[in-house]
Amino acid sequence: MTQTRTAPVGWNRHTLETDRSWIHPLNEQEIKDLESGLRHVLSLGKKEFELSASDFPVTPVTQKLLAQTMEATQTGFGLCVLRGFPVERWSKEQMRTLFWCMGLHFGVPRPQGKQSQFVSDVMNTGGTYRGGTGRGYNTNSKLDFHADGSDVVGLMCLHTAKSGGKSLISSSLSAYQALERRRPELAQVLTEPFYFSRQGEHAPEETPYYQASIVGFKNGRFACRHIRNHIIGAQITFDDVPRLSALQTEALDMFDELLASEEICYHMDLQQGDFQFLNNHVVLHARTEYEDFPEPERRRHLLRLWISLPEGQSLPDLWKIAYKDTSMRALRGGFRGVGITPEIRAFEERLCAEHKIDCRVYLDRDQLTS
Repeated sequence: MTQTRTAPVGWNRHTLETDRSWIHPLNEQEIKDLESGLRHVLSLGKKEFELSASDFPVTPVTQKLLAQTMEATQTGFGLCVLRGFPVERWSKEQMRTLFWCMGLHFGVPRPQGKQSQFVSDVMNTGGTYRGGTGRGYNTNSKLDFHADGSDVVGLMCLHTAKSGGKSLISSSLSAYQALERRRPELAQVLTEPFYFSRQGEHAPEETPYYQASIVGFKNGRFACRHIRNHIIGAQITFDDVPRLSALQTEALDMFDELLASEEICYHMDLQQGDFQFLNNHVVLHARTEYEDFPEPERRRHLLRLWISLPEGQSLPDLWKIAYKDTSMRALRGGFRGVGITPEIRAFEERLCAEHKIDCRVYLDRDQLTS
C-alpha cells in the first residue's frame, strides 16, 4: 500500500534543540552490521563504479535504518544525523568505501566538480572561496548559507578542526516564510531568475553560467536553491551577465540575514564518526571559519556525497538548466565536470535501473556530446 508522505516542515533553532529525534546514536548492533558489510565489500576487490548496493549486505534492521535515514530527509525537519561510528578503527580509504556503499543504498551518487569526482574531500587544500572559480569545501573559510547541487548532501566526519568549523544549518522554508511576512515584494524577487556561475566546473557542452530562481514551487511543494557565492561569481566574472538590481540585492541580503538569525539558525558541532544528511531543497548549510591542527593527519577532514533520490520531490521548472531534469524519479543534479567516462555512464545507468530512476536526459545528452 502506498503511504502519503508528509512534506518537510519549517523549523527554528529552539525546535532542533528541544526535539532531538533527528539525531540517531548508532547502537552496537548497527555498528557491527555496518562493519560486517564493509568487510564483505572490501573482500570483493571491486572498484567504486563496479559496486552496487547488493555488494554491501546489511541485516533487515540496518536496511530499515538506512531507509529511515533518507525518509527523515524527505519529511519532518529534512535532516538526519547518524552518530558514533568508530572511524578510528578503519583507514580513510576504507571509510570512503563505507560512505560510498551507504550512498548506493540511498540512491544514485552525483559528480561534484571539474574532475567529476563523486566523493569529495572536504578539507583545506588552499582553495579560495570568493571569486569566479571559488568553492568552499577546499578552504577553511567561513561559508555562506547555500544548497549543494543534489537532492541530498551527506557529510561524514573523519576528523574535527583544532578550533572553529562549526556546522550551521537553517530552514530555508522558515526564512522564506519570515521574508514573506515582512517584505512580500522581496520574497517574490527570489522566485524570479538569477544568474549563477558554474565556477569554472562546467562540462564541455555546458555554458559557464545559467539562470535559475532561488525559491520555487512545484505541485504545491516549496524548494530553495540558494548559492550566493555563485551569484557573486557570475557578477564578477561575466561582463554579459546583467548587474543585480537594488531590489535583488536587498532580497538576497535580507534572506541571508534571516537564515543566519539566532531565531532560525542552528549551530551544530559535527563529531568524529557523525554522518549528516540534509535535504538541499529545504535545509541550507554553512560553516564557521576554522583552524587546523599542525599535524597533517589531524587536519579537519570530512567526506561528502551528493545523492539523487528515487523519492525526491519534483523541482521548480526554472531549475531545469541546473538540474537537467526536475521530474520525480529522475536522475538529476551534480556538477558534471570534464571527467565523465563510459565506465561512469554505465554505472549511472545500472544504478538508475536498480533504483527505478529515469536517466534518459543525462544519457541522451552524453551520447550527443561524446
